[in-house]
Amino acid sequence: MTNNLDIMRHSCSHLMAAAILELWPGTKLAIGPAIEEGFYYDFEFSATISDSDFPKIEAKMAEIKAENLPITKKEVSFEEAKKLFAIQPYKLELIKDLIKDGANSVSTYTLGDFLDLCIGPHVESTKDIGSFKLLSLAGAYWRGDEKNKMLTRIYGTCFPTQKELDHYLWQIEEAKKRDHRKLGEELDLFSQNDELGVGLILWHPKLSIVREEIELWWRQEHRKRGYQYVYTPHIGRKVLWDRSGHTNFYKDLMYPPLKDERNDVYFLKPMNCNGHMLIYKSKPRSYKELPIRWCELGTVYRYELEGVRHGILRPRGFTQDDAHIICTKEQLIPEIENVLDFALEMNAVFGFKDLHYDLSVMNPKDTKKYAGDPKEWRMAEDALEGILERRKVKFGKDVGGAKFYGPSIDLKAEDALGRLWQGTTIQFDFNLPSRFDLKYIGLDGKDHVPYMIHRTLLGSLERFVGVLIEQYAGAFPVWLSPVQVKIVPITDKHLEYGKKILEKLLSADIRVSLDERNETTSAKIRDAELQKIPYIIVIGDKEMKAKSVNIRVRGEKVLGEMSQENFIKLIKEDIVKKRQI
Repeated sequence: MTNNLDIMRHSCSHLMAAAILELWPGTKLAIGPAIEEGFYYDFEFSATISDSDFPKIEAKMAEIKAENLPITKKEVSFEEAKKLFAIQPYKLELIKDLIKDGANSVSTYTLGDFLDLCIGPHVESTKDIGSFKLLSLAGAYWRGDEKNKMLTRIYGTCFPTQKELDHYLWQIEEAKKRDHRKLGEELDLFSQNDELGVGLILWHPKLSIVREEIELWWRQEHRKRGYQYVYTPHIGRKVLWDRSGHTNFYKDLMYPPLKDERNDVYFLKPMNCNGHMLIYKSKPRSYKELPIRWCELGTVYRYELEGVRHGILRPRGFTQDDAHIICTKEQLIPEIENVLDFALEMNAVFGFKDLHYDLSVMNPKDTKKYAGDPKEWRMAEDALEGILERRKVKFGKDVGGAKFYGPSIDLKAEDALGRLWQGTTIQFDFNLPSRFDLKYIGLDGKDHVPYMIHRTLLGSLERFVGVLIEQYAGAFPVWLSPVQVKIVPITDKHLEYGKKILEKLLSADIRVSLDERNETTSAKIRDAELQKIPYIIVIGDKEMKAKSVNIRVRGEKVLGEMSQENFIKLIKEDIVKKRQI
């Protein structure tokens, strides 16, 4: 359903088109929809324009808006529409499509002297359009087809109030500063290389430390909760993916097949679940073993296309923090509840306490996209919805958002800029146990088919760490920081004392480095700040004589002089409590 903000933004795209036709008469109009964070309109200009023209366009938009012009809908015949848009070739093409689709008439909207072909809806008058801003300009092929003419696309946004617009513009600027690709290069965290292949990530030593710390903690927390760790291969035979349904329902996201010397066909795995199914089937199972909780930091490969890939956030190869819980029907709801609690605790450690819930369900109008009986789907969806309702949390329903094998509860984390990131997914799967003929011997001595829960808590490690880079603006908490302490000797005569401190901190399992460069103290401190190192130890004559350290905290806060022992105690507490400084 179209919401009021979408309607306002769509109307604002018409306002922009009206302004452009006044400024550049004869401009050809294509389409101008509302999008998630604003709107755009595609034009064919006879002159060259750039973003330096935006102030002129915005001024004309404000002038038209101030006239308080009604935005009026009118249905016209095809013949009349062709006359009205006789000099607009893209509109004429759209009219021909409407005729082919069997429409009875054409819907138009007028805004003063401006006329557009549009299904609407729109606000009643230009005065109802809020505060707006033009943002960027790009090339776009008509109808997304590179065989067609390249048009000029102008992006903008619109909000009900100037305050909301200003906040959004601040978010954009802040997001640029926090962009994980920019910080990844500045802080030497990761890279991509065309020789390796598109959408594949090279983790540099610093970011590898961040990942290692997360993985170590992840394993500890899972073992506390009764999970067992497993490993599965990166490839599997086609018959395996046929059995799970991936080659039928998921083929577009799978890499092309490989062949071995026997002509057997293999696929790079897009998911880890099939391997877990085979481990279960490796021996007979009893109800006494259930629930089984198997977890894996398993690397998968998905053929993400260019328009979807985005740095480390959406690569083609990534590691999922996967787990599969195989249980009885009676254990299903308690196990899902436990996973939800685990997810909330894990997200909170990273500062994600404001989580948004979605229930992803099948699209009943397109059942061919999903495996299994629609009755089982309804049962599974009802079970997940009941859990959310009992928890009394607000949740949205994403119709059509479910994976092919079952519905899910999805948690989105809200970051420091108010953006939402998909992380935790808890899926109820009643398909794979049947497809793989999983069984357990029940209390009655008979075979039963178990239930299964797929779940990720952090999601893709690549995406999650990319989100953390932006969440923390590269300033990781002490427990994750690649370098936790930088030692800065004031002169060369303080180097030996600095080396002794270095050895002491290293023996205390603290990640520390010594700046031995022949630079000024202020330059060394500035470089450590730019590298976003949490603690800087400055040592001179006074500290050397007292065998103490002088501490600066990231953000130019000075703690001053303290004993080495007290500093070690302080930083160890930061690490254990996973504090952000």
